[in-house]
Amino acid sequence: MQTPANAPATHSKPLARPVRIASAEFEAGATRLESLPTPSIPEIAFAGRSNVGKSSLMNALVQRNGLVRTSSTPGCTRALNLFAIGLDDGSSYRMVDLPGYGYAKLSKTEKARWGAMIENYLRGRATLRAVVLLVDIRRGFEEDDGQLAEFVTTCRTGAGETPLECILVATKLDKLPLNKRKPALAAFRRDTGLQPIGFSAVTGEGRDALWAHIREATA
Repeated sequence: MQTPANAPATHSKPLARPVRIASAEFEAGATRLESLPTPSIPEIAFAGRSNVGKSSLMNALVQRNGLVRTSSTPGCTRALNLFAIGLDDGSSYRMVDLPGYGYAKLSKTEKARWGAMIENYLRGRATLRAVVLLVDIRRGFEEDDGQLAEFVTTCRTGAGETPLECILVATKLDKLPLNKRKPALAAFRRDTGLQPIGFSAVTGEGRDALWAHIREATA
């Protein structure tokens, strides 16, 4: 999947210093958009196939082991879960955990309901600035991933709309031998046109790079 010509460019500008977390807490869970908190601070959504390591990545990103619930059961997240994050420089963000996709045992009705809610959130949430798309580095970029990436980069292209940035993250980097990591990341770049960030929730590799992209997307 090649990103459209009008898709936001990805960048790799590093932060001057590592991000330090001052506070991180669960704020709200919503099964309807009407239940979401007032859009008041920049939001970053996290999306990916079920069992891609989304909860582990979010916990590693804010250095809180139990903030986002992890589960060995795919399809555990059944709502938009919002987390309020404060940095030591005074800036504030919301991280939004989107329901995982691609879990075959979910009913078609439930998948359709989730899909409509997520699409409307991505299209219309005024404070949403970027979507972090997680893909398991061992599985590669799959059809569902491509569909979501295309939707993110094209859902706000009208006059006066602020485009969403799609930040591609290849998770579970530590599961691959060192000599296979660069070729795997190069394959993602070739297949998507996006510069992927290799991330390991176990070692913390990729944390600073991901925060750099988040800070730039919300600047």
